[in-house]
Amino acid sequence: MQQAKKISAKSRSSYQKLEDVIGCKWSVSVLTNVGKGINRPGELERSIEGISTKVLSERFRKLVEYDLLEKQTYNELPPRTEYSLTEKGKKLVEIIAQIHVLDE
Repeated sequence: MQQAKKISAKSRSSYQKLEDVIGCKWSVSVLTNVGKGINRPGELERSIEGISTKVLSERFRKLVEYDLLEKQTYNELPPRTEYSLTEKGKKLVEIIAQIHVLDE
């Protein structure tokens, strides 16, 4: 039996990445909340109803991999991690906001 090859994020087209992000309600929620200034994992988990820690971690990994979020880890005790939108992430959040306006 042949196994399907896993496509790396770098080899995926921009459109495929967009489908992956927009097709996932959690990705859109994470991006829009980070855009509102909620940038720490615990805060995001509390602000996004229904998301689990595991799913949030997966979304963070994917969104950083797609260069939509930037991860900043501070060498403190306890360790602190914050996420922010990259330029691509900011543009996508603007598009998502325009879609919400159209929906209204």
